[in-house]
Amino acid sequence: MKPFAAPLDDILFSLEHVAGASCLPQWDLELASEIGGHFAAFAEEQLAPLNEPGDRQGCRLENGRVRMPDGFGDGYKAYAEQGWPGLTVPEDFGGQGLDATVLAITSEIFSGANHSLQMVTGLVPGATGTLLAFGTTDQQKRYLPDFASGTALATMCLTEPEAGSDLGRIRCRAVSSGDGWSLTGEKIFISGGDQDMSARIHHLVLARTSDDGIKGLSLFLCPCTRTDGSRNAVAVTRIEEKMGLHASPTCQLLFDGADAELIGEPGLGLKAMFTIMNHARVDVALQGVAHAARAADIARSYAGERIQGRGADGQPVTLDRHADVKRMLDEIDALALGGRALAHLTLVAIEAGTDPDLAEVLKPVAKVWCTEAGMRATELGMQVLGGYGYLKEYHLEQCYRDARITAIYEGANGIHERTLSTRLIPKGGGAALERFLRAECALHAAAFPELEKHLEAWCAARDGLLVSEDPAVRAHDFMTLTGDTLQAALWARMSEKADHHPQPERIRHLAARKLGDS
Repeated sequence: MKPFAAPLDDILFSLEHVAGASCLPQWDLELASEIGGHFAAFAEEQLAPLNEPGDRQGCRLENGRVRMPDGFGDGYKAYAEQGWPGLTVPEDFGGQGLDATVLAITSEIFSGANHSLQMVTGLVPGATGTLLAFGTTDQQKRYLPDFASGTALATMCLTEPEAGSDLGRIRCRAVSSGDGWSLTGEKIFISGGDQDMSARIHHLVLARTSDDGIKGLSLFLCPCTRTDGSRNAVAVTRIEEKMGLHASPTCQLLFDGADAELIGEPGLGLKAMFTIMNHARVDVALQGVAHAARAADIARSYAGERIQGRGADGQPVTLDRHADVKRMLDEIDALALGGRALAHLTLVAIEAGTDPDLAEVLKPVAKVWCTEAGMRATELGMQVLGGYGYLKEYHLEQCYRDARITAIYEGANGIHERTLSTRLIPKGGGAALERFLRAECALHAAAFPELEKHLEAWCAARDGLLVSEDPAVRAHDFMTLTGDTLQAALWARMSEKADHHPQPERIRHLAARKLGDS
């Protein structure tokens, strides 16, 4: 198996020159490059080597507690000792106070090196943001230092056996009990619901405080350990047996009168939870990108070394000299680069805050397009390797299995497609995205006149959606068109900025293919 190599040059090119992170006052390319380099070295040396053995061994439930695969505890200890958990925690609480763009660098690299471990650790930034936005000063002082030091990890507890995407069906009940609250109910599909790496786990739980549908849901922080040091009444009843992410424990949790604290106001739990959900959805988009980039690296390396067949001169050639393999390698590479550009564009729009309608409409597009790209790229990578791609030895079959969940969790892709068409486009998102696309056409029209055709086709589809009696019927096709239209604009940007990349000809070649295909 080819060792993991962090695609740091591609990441920095995308943030700085394609997504336009330089418009953000907190962005510092030199600092981001330095931090990215340090994390890349750590991920390559300590996180990636745990990935394949962790997948083989998996997690296990012993005496009601989850045991992580061998080496994961030491890997997490090193991760915490180097200060990585506190990357975005404010300095006042022991963190480094850096922004989401730097987190995007480390998060993608982490996912490419070891998606399972990234899943268990990756909700800390979202939990931090939720406490900063909705927690009391006292709650921030008590819980944020735990996150910064790595003493505690976080979970997001939404789903129940009878309440998946329909959160109005949540039945987990919260009852006021003097100074605090008591939680009773069941939650399923909880990533990192228990583990033996961090001393504590702080569960963010959506529970019912009244029977008023969505308005009856409130958000709670439920620590795994009470203030007196005893275990809280949160039990792991099972670990799910999954297709992939074997080293990430997906738990079913039973809350049996567990002590908890209200975060924010009663009845506004969904609003508070969206803080962590929005972080998670951009993070999931980058997980898809990470798998696409890993697939590109493995397939390119293998195809460049494997002798197979003969060229036009009758001499033996490597796989990458064959037209069909070239086509697949280009597509995999373009999926990774294009997905990353879309995820970064979304992130910069969120961080800038100057056009919230654009940021809102980009979120579901990035989540859907990037996760589909991860699945497609890993599948193509397996095809490039042929029979060897189907073997565990070359890792692509694990990438394929691990990437598959990204289109399902944090909102199944079909739900995001429906949200785009039925809610976001009619309520300002359509106008915001049209403004963005028209500006891109104006900037790149001379070099890429085909962008105008993309814009016209998208506007026609958008107008048809707005007058449709049931826009949900068109949701999938419209999402596909929206993603493709944004990709055309982003590839125009990449082509014009290619000289800023260490491999400018690679970028121009892929841009020519993508814009020519369009």
